[in-house]
Amino acid sequence: MKITTLDKTTKIYNQLSHATCSDPFSFIGPFIDPKQGALRVWMPGADKVELVIDEERIELDREEASGFILKQPRDLHLTHYLLAVDWNGTEQLIDDPYQYHNIYAEYDELHTPKEMYKHMGAQFVTIERDGKQVSGIRFLVYAPHACACSLVGEFNQWDGRRTPMQRLDYGIWGVFIPNLPEGTQYKFELKGPNGEGLPHKADPWGAFAEQYPSFASITYDHSRYQWQDTQWQQRPITEKRKQALSFYELHPGSWRRDNNGDFLNYRQLADQLIPYLIDMGYTHVELMPVSEHPFYGSWGYQPVGLFAPTSRYGSPDDFKYFVDQCHQAGLGVVLDWVPAHFPSDDHGLANFDGTPLFHDPDPRRGWHQDWSSYIYDLGREHVRRFLVSNALYWFEQFHIDGIRVDAVASMLYLDYSRSHDQWIPNVDGGNENHDAIATLKWMNEEVYKYFPNAMTIAEESTAFPGVSAPTFMGGLGFGFKWNMGWMHDSLAYIKEDPVHRKYHHDTITFPLIYAHSENYVLSLSHDEVVYGKGSIHNKMPGDEWQQTANLRAYLGYMYAQPGKKLNFMGTEFGQTGEWDHDDQLQWFLLDFERHQGVQALTRDLNKLYCSEKALHELDSEPRGFEWRLQDAADASILAHERLSDRGERILVISNFTPVPHEAFRLGVPLQGTYQLLLNSDDSKYFGSGYEVMTSITTDAIQSEGLAQSLTLRIPPLATLFYKLS
Repeated sequence: MKITTLDKTTKIYNQLSHATCSDPFSFIGPFIDPKQGALRVWMPGADKVELVIDEERIELDREEASGFILKQPRDLHLTHYLLAVDWNGTEQLIDDPYQYHNIYAEYDELHTPKEMYKHMGAQFVTIERDGKQVSGIRFLVYAPHACACSLVGEFNQWDGRRTPMQRLDYGIWGVFIPNLPEGTQYKFELKGPNGEGLPHKADPWGAFAEQYPSFASITYDHSRYQWQDTQWQQRPITEKRKQALSFYELHPGSWRRDNNGDFLNYRQLADQLIPYLIDMGYTHVELMPVSEHPFYGSWGYQPVGLFAPTSRYGSPDDFKYFVDQCHQAGLGVVLDWVPAHFPSDDHGLANFDGTPLFHDPDPRRGWHQDWSSYIYDLGREHVRRFLVSNALYWFEQFHIDGIRVDAVASMLYLDYSRSHDQWIPNVDGGNENHDAIATLKWMNEEVYKYFPNAMTIAEESTAFPGVSAPTFMGGLGFGFKWNMGWMHDSLAYIKEDPVHRKYHHDTITFPLIYAHSENYVLSLSHDEVVYGKGSIHNKMPGDEWQQTANLRAYLGYMYAQPGKKLNFMGTEFGQTGEWDHDDQLQWFLLDFERHQGVQALTRDLNKLYCSEKALHELDSEPRGFEWRLQDAADASILAHERLSDRGERILVISNFTPVPHEAFRLGVPLQGTYQLLLNSDDSKYFGSGYEVMTSITTDAIQSEGLAQSLTLRIPPLATLFYKLS
């Protein structure tokens, strides 16, 4: 049966009226069949539409309830025109989106991670038509299995019929909207493979988003912000393994609140936090995830908008201001990044085009039971590219200095947190996730290729080999790895009552066996102060004084160990309560001397750690650490020396009992005089003030198999630092 033109027209109008048209440019705009006329316009709800070319106006005939047509012949394919639309007596001039064709990027730009974020999502572009420069926003979204896609927003009353998008190559849908302002709310209205309606979806590449209840994406122009951190960006490329890195882990919503108990915005946070961290001697702030997340209580670890800093604390420009101010003050910025899983919120990536586009449909690989969230299917190229592009995006657009990758262990193992019948082996019959391993390697290679002064850090809790080894040596390519073993063992030891510590001595010494197998960060993170675990301070045994003394000794020991340092906010002044994301830190504790003392000690430890090369330069090399005393279990005393490349030596002694020692002999390899650098029991830290020697000269008396030795006065529950001169 022959299908007439009228039948085709009726069919397409029916598709448009139900928002199921996948090829609007073939029917509306100035490129319709010349036999039918010069222009067709689709404008649901309009009373009248006129074609406007300079001063000329031509009224269009109504062809269908929402369709208008200019039937007389006229070549408009290179002519820039406007539409004067009458909405119940109110006229609106509209630059017709359907006169703009072929404004989309080539394959490489849409599929190369370093370029993708410059083209996908909502991009401000200027194009030329009929000799005129037309600015607007181009929208591109990947939804290969959708049968139709429309752009909806406040500009078209969230009407999915008004702005159908064009199906392009590679599964991408696009449309260009002239003169659309920055700050416009929008989403995508998709129809699934069988025409089924889907929840409105936020832009996966969106740079800005609203909070509950709309969760709408918001157009944002990255080019407007004027950075002032040129000096920071042009600093020499350095080997981070040899640098002093002291990270202050921060949750932006609960560090401090304003007088009304509301969040500080990014600018307020910058103005208050940066002077504090500079005074405290930290080198970096590490932010828990700021990628947009609908549920505040997830702390950011259930992100939906990977390309958008959460609007809870301000705009993307406000976040850029925060990073900019950090850099101008000499403070680096590290972000937590979450490629391990994503939540099932309707407006997010879950079943984005009516299919499991970003996750494996088999829950044994696609669903994380611990977090009730989907797992990215890293066996699919578009998922891999999406995530790698996102990592690069934060470095380029927001000038960050590093990413800490969350839950790497859950990515590496197919059987992570699963019983034997809940996972599917890989092609070799093993439990390694080859796709995740390949993706992490690729991400690290791309980051260091384009941003050689950056750093990537893995939160990885297993003995997976080579996490921080280069990929060309078979490693995953991370710059650093959190030392979860050190955290677990040292906290298990320090929680013991001092009288029992001698029975657990090997717990505190064991981490030194593998301390140089990776480039480690010693981390006391937010995970250790939630869910009934208590604060770091309150893990310590004894009365209030002993708790604080234990904490001071422990912090001193931490700063003396091989590995970079990370402390979660509040630990630096001995917060006593568990972290509560719905409140600020217990700043009132600084009214008390013992908490002032912990804060003062942390400040001095940071500054000592940064100023003395022996305490950081050879963190990742065995030659930077020598035991002086590791088997004095009965006394619960540990002693070691840290060395620099130039042979500088710093001796560290930790006494983990409340028993002082008047004359403790300790063997050392070299003759000389040791000068006191820091004593965690000093009265200025609210210590006991037990008198120690500020200068000690070696004696030619053998001890611990060494020809030279020192006679030390060691305070109770204290860590001492001495430097050989």
